[in-house]
Amino acid sequence: MTMLDPEESGKDQEQKKESMFHSAAILLQRWKSGTFGEILADWRWILSYSKRYKGAILFYTLLGIASSSFGIVSSVASKYLIDIVTGYQTEKLSLLIGVMVGSSLFTLLFSSVISRISARLSIFINNDIQADIFDKILDADWLSVSQFSNGDILNRFNSDVTTVSGNAISWLPTVIIAAYSFLATFLLIFHYSRVMALLSLASAPFMLLMSKFLIKKQRDYRKKAREMNSSMVSFEVETFYNFDTVKSFGISDQYGQKLRDWQRKFKDITLQYNLFTIKTNALLSILGLLVQMAAFLYCLWLLWNRSITYGTMTLFLTQRSRLSTAFNNLVGIVPSFLSSSVSAHRIRELVELPKEVHIPQSSTLDAYAHKGFSIHVRDMDFAYAPGDNVIAQSCFTAKPGEIVALVGPSGEGKTTMIRLLLGLISPQKGDVVIQTSDGVEVPMNAETRHLFAYVPQGNTVFSGTIAENLRMVREDATDEEIIEALKTACAWEFVEKLPGTIQFKLGEKGHGLSEGQAQRVAIARAVLRDAPVLLLDEATSALDVATERRVLKNIVTRKPNKTCIVTTHRPSVLSLCQRVYRVVDKQVTELDEDEASRMAMDF
Repeated sequence: MTMLDPEESGKDQEQKKESMFHSAAILLQRWKSGTFGEILADWRWILSYSKRYKGAILFYTLLGIASSSFGIVSSVASKYLIDIVTGYQTEKLSLLIGVMVGSSLFTLLFSSVISRISARLSIFINNDIQADIFDKILDADWLSVSQFSNGDILNRFNSDVTTVSGNAISWLPTVIIAAYSFLATFLLIFHYSRVMALLSLASAPFMLLMSKFLIKKQRDYRKKAREMNSSMVSFEVETFYNFDTVKSFGISDQYGQKLRDWQRKFKDITLQYNLFTIKTNALLSILGLLVQMAAFLYCLWLLWNRSITYGTMTLFLTQRSRLSTAFNNLVGIVPSFLSSSVSAHRIRELVELPKEVHIPQSSTLDAYAHKGFSIHVRDMDFAYAPGDNVIAQSCFTAKPGEIVALVGPSGEGKTTMIRLLLGLISPQKGDVVIQTSDGVEVPMNAETRHLFAYVPQGNTVFSGTIAENLRMVREDATDEEIIEALKTACAWEFVEKLPGTIQFKLGEKGHGLSEGQAQRVAIARAVLRDAPVLLLDEATSALDVATERRVLKNIVTRKPNKTCIVTTHRPSVLSLCQRVYRVVDKQVTELDEDEASRMAMDF
């Protein structure tokens, strides 16, 4: 249950003005510090997407101007109609009624079309940006992407993209439409009375004086609310992620009480800000009422002196409200300009991550796939952080038809070796290469990854049917090929007993299967891929020893030229391996036969 930030529902026009003054101050500060160029760079990036729909955006803008113009025409027609009714004028009654009704209908029509165009363009741009980000994240350097948490990436991918996509199509038209509406309305009022035009903007100076106090309060609340919201979300995610643990320990009531404690704290902060908002809105409402009353009394005075008609008085009062709305729309542009640049900057941090290494010559390896490949690591050093080697001065070899084991305690670098072999990371020193039977070598990179089938640690089964899980790696696989892969992984023996067999639908994280069964389905998926090199990263940890040995024997028997590399901290299958490497104290070293045999006996 994710709590929404209650400030979103508490915003009103006065708060938009406060944000405008604060945002203007930020823009001025950026200008002085020389970082205003960053905001412009962010907006150039946003507008690069807007340009794709420039025709529709131009049409959107013209419709907005037309809608605003018809609104003004309708108001002027109403003035003359009122004057006719009150006896000041009697000619052209039917024409005025037609103009007023027609203008109102056109305004309604244009507003509806604008809303439709805005929604369509926003969806198109949102999809464009998300698709681009998605592709670029998947093609980004693994180490660079890993600096961001999954939650942060998802937040940028969804919330920030939504902010940008909405403003990418509406911000510039809004500037033009709001400026036109404000200027046209102000000139209309000014045409009839200069004093009335100035009275219509009387609240602006007071808002400027109030902004500093209001902004500080908003900042304090925003900080508390977001911190509390983050804490609640973290608590909720952890609880549901560890759902089985909470239930198995019988501490559901305890966690239910914790949730209520978080809710109480969130409620206190929300109600405190709500009280502040009520007081602020009351003050601003009184100010607005005073300005409105001053305008009304001034109109009455002009009417008393026969300086204006009833229609003109009505026009003044309605256009004063219209001018206030136009002012609010205009001043609200600055905060949206700033917030969009912040969101765009966050998105660009993902988009501009360095790409993975792609070596085009890797495509020449495909012709050798049926003969198998050797894997070589020579005098290799690797560190995630400079000066802190995880693996140093290490060598490793695996050849077609071999099962090669990487053994050692958890956390010593076995998974790091797998990442190096997959080309997710690159060594600071030495070589990690794939070699053909003719001696052609290519460094590991993104283009060699399709030659590997990988089964990582943990449960990697997705929701959906068993067949859908396997067809992830081969969309054109037949049912017979899927069943054969399941047999190789010793999974068919339980799948054939499930309702619907391979069409049995699994829940999230393979719910409906045991850990051992889920691992065998994941191994079957790798078998179905039928890549020349198979990497099993602790992929048999949930299997019993006998099943583990059968799976590995089946894989080697089915494809004699396959290179199989297994990482484990329980080397119970070492007797099946042609070579065994130990990863300990930052080094990968090959064990001789006696050492490997003793290690196998110890387990």
